[in-house]
Amino acid sequence: MKLVWCKCAFGVVSLVPDGAGFLFSRYFLRNKAKLHKSKFICLFVWFITICLCASAAPLPLGGVNIAGGEFWLARKTNNAHPQYGANYSYPTEAEIDYFAGKGMNCFRYQFLWETLQPQLRTPLDRADLDRLKTSVSYATSKGLIVLLDPHDYARYYGTNIIGGQYVSAVDFADFWRRLSAEFANDPYVWFGLVNEPNTMPTQQWFDDANAAIAAIRSTGAKNMILVPGNSWTGAHSWTSEDYGGESNAKGILTVNDPLNYWAIEVHQYLDTDSSGTHNEVVGPTIGSERLKGFVNWCRKNKMRAFLGEFGVPVVPNGKASLQDMLESMERDNDVWLGWTWWAAGTRWGNYMFTVEPKNGKDRPQMAWLEPHLPGPKTPEFSVSVKNGKGSCMAHAGIASAVEAVPSNKNEVFKEWLGDTVWLKNPKSPKTTIIVPFKNVEIEAVFGKATDVAATQ
Repeated sequence: MKLVWCKCAFGVVSLVPDGAGFLFSRYFLRNKAKLHKSKFICLFVWFITICLCASAAPLPLGGVNIAGGEFWLARKTNNAHPQYGANYSYPTEAEIDYFAGKGMNCFRYQFLWETLQPQLRTPLDRADLDRLKTSVSYATSKGLIVLLDPHDYARYYGTNIIGGQYVSAVDFADFWRRLSAEFANDPYVWFGLVNEPNTMPTQQWFDDANAAIAAIRSTGAKNMILVPGNSWTGAHSWTSEDYGGESNAKGILTVNDPLNYWAIEVHQYLDTDSSGTHNEVVGPTIGSERLKGFVNWCRKNKMRAFLGEFGVPVVPNGKASLQDMLESMERDNDVWLGWTWWAAGTRWGNYMFTVEPKNGKDRPQMAWLEPHLPGPKTPEFSVSVKNGKGSCMAHAGIASAVEAVPSNKNEVFKEWLGDTVWLKNPKSPKTTIIVPFKNVEIEAVFGKATDVAATQ
């Protein structure tokens, strides 16, 4: 919990939780006359404010992986043909409505590269793409975020590592160029490059990632990109050099996005080996402990992160460990954008982590998650306009009006500076900004009419 100094009506200065300071000060300003009559009331309101704000607010994004699109397992020769509805499926409207109704606002969609593109460097399978797009569009039309997740472990048909002998980084880039073009006009669609790269040279993976990022941006797509690390992208092993020849902490620094609009995706489970394959939890504080080193590294390097997978079974310490983990993330909200629980989907049966309702009843873990859910709404970010109008808090993905306003009547608009990539028309003094999933700042620059005309 971050503490800030807050001054009340008669000069009392105290530490209160960040966010409480605003509420605390506003109360005193509105009730200054009354409160001067009673310091007891002042202290009482201070105490109530502390109690109400002692816990950090939910992160901007909270949701679930709705699995199903990866179930046909292209790497198994006896299950080598996708049959929609028989051995794989995409999220249904009923699933999206159920989880949004619980307060979730983002969904990680599993699918396989091989389903959408059965042969390298060929057009995407139109029938399957349309099925995926129909499901995605239903979610994003409600202002919900969809994270696209090729659940392929940096491989093609199970064994061909990207950047290796049979599948090149160019092949991977071709896939993402085609796929990103299909979703480029929907800011609520995020691109997760691939699920859990592993058992490969670390820098080879980040070279693959850069090829895909360049291909995505070449289409004009401005969607948020999530970049995982090698070694199953574990948060606990982020700085370790035991996998792939070098650490993810070193390799991620080579990521190059022209828009600088990306975040790190990590996964973290709480069993003995962090694999998420054992019906156990190591201890009640193991979640925050395993995230701590990664969070400190992100803060030092000014990186943002998203927890794409985590889950706990219904065992002793299960609920306590989950609360510990999510509360630590909420305190570290300068690093974390949000999270998606692993997992949901109708194909899991009695899988230990599933939160898919059974016979119309919630799974136990759903009640554990609900206090940490942000609600089915798009998060807000700040728009700061210097030398103009339009500064505000606005929901991501919407168009917000901005206008350059000169302080001198003899000056004319010259240009916008700052985060101009999000402006609809950067050359116009009066335009709109499509609010991304981050705070943005723009500044209007003016000059004498004769000088501006000479530069145009």
